[in-house]
Amino acid sequence: MSEAAIRASGLGRAFDDRWAVRDLDLAVAPGEIYGFLGQNGAGKTTTLRMFAGLLRPSAGELRIDGLTHADAGRALRRRIGFLPDTPPLHDYLTARQHLALVASLWGVPRRERDERGDRLFDALGIAGQADALCKAASHGTRKKIHLAAVLATAPSVLLLDEPTSGLDPLAVRQLKDLLGEQARAGATVFLSTHGLELAEQVCHRIGILAGGRLRAEGTAAELRAQHGDASLEDVFLAVTAAAR
Repeated sequence: MSEAAIRASGLGRAFDDRWAVRDLDLAVAPGEIYGFLGQNGAGKTTTLRMFAGLLRPSAGELRIDGLTHADAGRALRRRIGFLPDTPPLHDYLTARQHLALVASLWGVPRRERDERGDRLFDALGIAGQADALCKAASHGTRKKIHLAAVLATAPSVLLLDEPTSGLDPLAVRQLKDLLGEQARAGATVFLSTHGLELAEQVCHRIGILAGGRLRAEGTAAELRAQHGDASLEDVFLAVTAAAR
């Protein structure tokens, strides 16, 4: 593997006396799509928030593009695009205005912002809603609006928390195409998902988190082979059951 875009060594986060994530070791390469699987409460969102710089680790080391949040701060956050499960939209801005606000905060020149925005709105099937207020958007459309805004900043590391929740089948396909495009352009994509089919179809490697610890990792084919050529669903259920 080339120099890691994301490298966690013994990474952990505790809330009071409870460890949400513990002893996390992983490395994700530039241009790789990494799928993070786990049941509710496994620690996926906590991990993503540490990667994004929104939570300070309680233990271990985290480097993004070779830098730490403690040392690089704002400069590092400019390299990261984060899509939370519930996107933080401004209800009384239009989709186009929301994208413009996010892109301007990241220092994207206006011409590039507008060109990227038009292309991304079209690719996500929301060009017809670009000038509607965000308050009128469905959950799935809100996700697409914020994803377009995040991608307009051209992040080198893209962090996605349950990106397909609330999306219809066509939107899921559009998302898959965009993720592939981002990876081919050299961006690192790290996504948490309950969608085993999504993980198997688009992710180069998959990690399974249970009880705050990484319990299994590999390509979908490697994980299936380790469990007698079982389906990815059966692998997931076996790994998470063994961790209880």
